[in-house]
Amino acid sequence: MNMSEDKVRYEELFKDYNFPEKIKGEIIRELERINADERLAKKVIERCYNVYLKNLMEPGEATGIVAAQSIGEPGTQMTMRTFHYAGVAEINVTLGLPRLIEILDVRKNPSTPMMTIRLTEEYAKSREKAREVANRIEATHIIDVAEIITDLRNMRIIVSPDEKALERKDLKLQDLKKKIEKAVKMDVVEEDGKLIIQIEEPSYKTLMDVFEKVKKLVVAGIKEIKRVIIRKEGDEYVLYTEGSNLKKVMRVKGVDFTRTVTNNIYEIYEVLGIEAARNAIINEAMSTLEEQGLEVDVRHIMLVADAMTADGELKQIGRHGVAGEKQSILARAAFEMTVNNLLDAAVRGEVDMLNGITENIIVGQPIKLGTGDVELVAKFFTGGEK
Repeated sequence: MNMSEDKVRYEELFKDYNFPEKIKGEIIRELERINADERLAKKVIERCYNVYLKNLMEPGEATGIVAAQSIGEPGTQMTMRTFHYAGVAEINVTLGLPRLIEILDVRKNPSTPMMTIRLTEEYAKSREKAREVANRIEATHIIDVAEIITDLRNMRIIVSPDEKALERKDLKLQDLKKKIEKAVKMDVVEEDGKLIIQIEEPSYKTLMDVFEKVKKLVVAGIKEIKRVIIRKEGDEYVLYTEGSNLKKVMRVKGVDFTRTVTNNIYEIYEVLGIEAARNAIINEAMSTLEEQGLEVDVRHIMLVADAMTADGELKQIGRHGVAGEKQSILARAAFEMTVNNLLDAAVRGEVDMLNGITENIIVGQPIKLGTGDVELVAKFFTGGEK
């Protein structure tokens, strides 16, 4: 019997079991791998179905509370630390509890943004080619490739380029000249391989302002990316960066943008959209917990990610996001800013319908959870007409 007939045979055994398609496919692949006969296949499917049913959520279950406890409890065992990233000793990355808080707050500017950039086939195999891409990405300031001095007597700034450094970064003297002219909006004179900026007005402050501007000037690469480290992983070279700018990096020649990631979730949301941001929240939270050796079921994290992205925009778990937008006034007041919430509601004359959990606990009523979620009214008749 060939494989396709086998598959059909296995498919028939599933007709009495209501499995999701993905799980069903996985079981069939495994049965094919071990070449199970019908009796064994039935036993395996039965066992899998029992485990599947045990893992289903009961109707009326407080999923939000279970998720909060399942993330919050291991969270108390997380350390407060920054650490070197996955074997890249030169890059510090925020980990542990501070990173988890950063993810759930969807910070626009995370404390240690970084990117893992994978390269297209022609660039990934050679270190020189990878270095080319790194030079295009890494921010190169003028002070990295030239010496800058101020000539107070003649009120001018002299930039002396280092030819080897320019060659290493694949830059020319004319490139520097154009960049400086654009930045300081003054004419730059080339003299004996040096660039001279003449300050027109005799003002020491103007001279120092221009000097500071030139010193900070980025002449190549992407301003936000401070450093790039090249590492060999398997048979390809991978770039790790300190700093992040997904939009600009994706446009760089040699970058395989389908496999390039950043730990800045807000940036992913702006560039790739809400679904990508949801996946990023799940991946970042899971890797933060796993790095600490904590096992949390991915479904709890998925629920949190869904709550944060359900409206099509990124919302933090906090008073400016998910918790602050609850319908119930009492639930909002119980979370943070109690007086403000109650005063605003009183001024507007809002009504709390007491539909949720928090507000019913506050007023001392039974909550609509589990068996309390069912409202049945039985009428008993003692004879006579109905």
